[in-house]
Amino acid sequence: MLLDLQLDGRPDQALTRAHALAEAGAAGLFTFEGPHDVFLPLAAAAGQVDVDLMTNVAIAMPRSPMHLAHAAWDLQLMSAGRFRLGLGSQIRPHIEKRYGATWSPPAARMREIVLAVKAILTSWQDGTRLDFRGEHTSHTLMPPTFVPGPNPHGPPPVLLGALGPLMTRTAAEVADGLLVMPFHSHRHFRERTLPAVADGLALAGRTAAELPLYPQAILAMGRTEEELERASLGVRGLLAFYGSTPAYLPVLEVEGWEGVQPELNRLSKVGDVAAMIGLVTEEMTSTLAVRGTPEECAAELRRRFGDVADRVCCYFPGYDAPVDQIADLAAALR
Repeated sequence: MLLDLQLDGRPDQALTRAHALAEAGAAGLFTFEGPHDVFLPLAAAAGQVDVDLMTNVAIAMPRSPMHLAHAAWDLQLMSAGRFRLGLGSQIRPHIEKRYGATWSPPAARMREIVLAVKAILTSWQDGTRLDFRGEHTSHTLMPPTFVPGPNPHGPPPVLLGALGPLMTRTAAEVADGLLVMPFHSHRHFRERTLPAVADGLALAGRTAAELPLYPQAILAMGRTEEELERASLGVRGLLAFYGSTPAYLPVLEVEGWEGVQPELNRLSKVGDVAAMIGLVTEEMTSTLAVRGTPEECAAELRRRFGDVADRVCCYFPGYDAPVDQIADLAAALR
């Protein structure tokens, strides 16, 4: 398996970090919609570091499909064909209160956004007339002045992040790949995600070979007990954050832990992070994340995903995984 790693931090430091992760064995780098722009770190690394690049994810609802298409097209050019546009939906409070955008049922909206972006990219590549008409967005005007011309590397793939069955079916039906959200368990992935993928592929008349899967995993990695404890604390903080969100309740339900979600949600509203972390047990950490030495983590990642994916995206939340251990992880996965 190939290893994809998060290119986090400030855009002005992205190139230095990208070189370090590439030298450690990362086959790809991804950004997410966090404290910095999701596209600019990738622009800093594109053409400078010989790895694949991906947004994982860019929040799509507040953006025009035209803006997404332009950013993806140019990053595909800058990276010499190594870019993938990963899109996601976010939950309603963030869309309305953080982005100041409008909310609508996310699966239907994301389906339309993916199709609209792909229609724009196809129009630019093939020179066909742009004529996309949807419920939420329409694109029917593309004067020659605004056409970038065919991309010598082809249009970038458009991926969709999903957790629930409806969004997962949508991704399998219309996207060029599925980004499996990092908050999940082995059982949830096998019992909920893969059947929804099969349903979406059947709706579109597609085969599994036409939909690459990009699983994501949260890692608590270390070689000593002290390192593992420090890493586990960071991981438990992220798991508590995810678990407090009602959208992630189905993952907890599969494992029989649905009772902890309302309390995590209550504590999140009063800002009691320590109490939230205290509710995440060792069993939950080992089930919802991957914990161990680089070699143990690699073996577990292969067990979970090796039969359905040829690469995996890894997060090291709340702690700095040593570069030499990242290199060991990449080598063990290969």
